[in-house]
Amino acid sequence: MNVKILCLVLGLLAGGIVGWLTRPQVAEIRLPGIDIKVQGEGPHGGLTSEQSRHIGLAAVVGAIIGLGVGFVADRRR
Repeated sequence: MNVKILCLVLGLLAGGIVGWLTRPQVAEIRLPGIDIKVQGEGPHGGLTSEQSRHIGLAAVVGAIIGLGVGFVADRRR
């Protein structure tokens, strides 16, 4: 398998795991005069949109780092 693709997939998985483990437990919505805090899971047992965004962002950052490592590893061969 291509080193770049392997590192990209590993980075994506590592970023997703890090994002899942560090997801915020409290989501705050602030509107003028109204402060809403959502704790834990979403209404149907799933993730809130802020938690999903956090996990997705961590996965993308991990994938970019993994791709960069793949390019460096491929150049050294």
